[in-house]
Amino acid sequence: MAENPLLDIEDIVRGSFTDEDSSSLIEKISQLEPEEIALVLEAMPVEQRVSTWLDLHPDDQVAALTYMRVDARDNIFKQLDEQQLRTLVEGMEVDDLIELLDELPQRIYNYACSRLDASQRSWLETALTYGDDQCGRYADHDLLIINKNAKVRDAIRMFRKLADDSEYQDALFVIDRTGRYAGLVHATALLGQPSHLPVENFLDKDAPLVRGEMELEQGSDIVSRSGYTALAVVDADDKLLGRLSIGEALENVRRALESQFMHTAGLDEEEDLFAPVFDSAKRRALWLGINLLTAFLAAWTIGLFEATLQQVVALAVLMPIVASMGGIAGSQTLTLMIRGLALEQITPQTYLMLFRKELGVGAINGVLWALVIAVITYFWFGDWIIGSVIGLAIVINIIAAAISGVFIPIWLEKLDIDPALSGSVILTTVTDVVGFFAFLGLGSLFLLA
Repeated sequence: MAENPLLDIEDIVRGSFTDEDSSSLIEKISQLEPEEIALVLEAMPVEQRVSTWLDLHPDDQVAALTYMRVDARDNIFKQLDEQQLRTLVEGMEVDDLIELLDELPQRIYNYACSRLDASQRSWLETALTYGDDQCGRYADHDLLIINKNAKVRDAIRMFRKLADDSEYQDALFVIDRTGRYAGLVHATALLGQPSHLPVENFLDKDAPLVRGEMELEQGSDIVSRSGYTALAVVDADDKLLGRLSIGEALENVRRALESQFMHTAGLDEEEDLFAPVFDSAKRRALWLGINLLTAFLAAWTIGLFEATLQQVVALAVLMPIVASMGGIAGSQTLTLMIRGLALEQITPQTYLMLFRKELGVGAINGVLWALVIAVITYFWFGDWIIGSVIGLAIVINIIAAAISGVFIPIWLEKLDIDPALSGSVILTTVTDVVGFFAFLGLGSLFLLA
């Protein structure tokens, strides 16, 4: 595809809202790669998205759907009638069916399965024994497989039969007579070799492999770091399930990074930008509700010192400074910890080392900025006791924030809760409550004594 490399996705999206005729728009979209078509469609309101998608070639329709976010393609499925859905799945490849089955109505999925031949049905059944986040479920069957006893001439013949649009086909995946994976052979290793030699003589011993039960993110990371264009995916008995290509691996890594970014805001990376208002509101309501509860906890802490605030108005003016300094310090530590956990740089052996390091950083920054804020407060209000109170509260809150930033993501990960999704909510609660309690408590102790 991609006949015109100068086509700009943003220009196409902008043109879709003008009076440009639909045939011209479809012609431009059809020149894009499937992932680019998905991006263009997701940038359109649902009604326009569906009408544009229906005008695409059937192959482009399916390919684009597999790259679209779950919510975006689900909104397309909801607009299609029974016959349109049946037409969509007729002749659909098994790997595409696996990708889309969670959004397809059960009756349509059953209809699609009824049209599969025996080998395709076996492939589907094997894939569905793995979870939706495991590599075995998404193993690609578009690979070159050869028996280890085959000759070099047989391997060269297979390479010559490759279609022009075949991707990442620079190696053969070698199996024994029982289907167990033996290794891979690069095309370059066969150049100039005697045609009668067995291909097993040229196995690449250094090529890693991916286990079917591995999480998709882990397997994708192995492929992306391996230096190979594709790696074998095998089951527990080392039987070849398929392959994971570098293109798919990088796409999975991109989705994982996007997921982490979206979760920091309490959002789902699969959410459709143009999803119905009620659906979007329902998704976001949960974390708004959780944040409300934590806000009430902070308000309750302030309420404990109502008498103090009534007598020393300066404390009410300075309270946001204490909470803000703690929040920023904690979020810095939290971000570093989440990144370290995601990159598998943090282990139980380094917990204590990280705790000591962040405690030291918190103490240094706490004392430094406490002195600055205390001096400013003294010149502002002309009271060295208020300056001392806020300075001491800043030290306490920044140290508490550093400790929380280290341990909150560790605890959440052990509970199988995504730290990127909920870590900031918990951290904000800790820094607000500790900061307000320390500041107002010290104010009550020294200013009302």
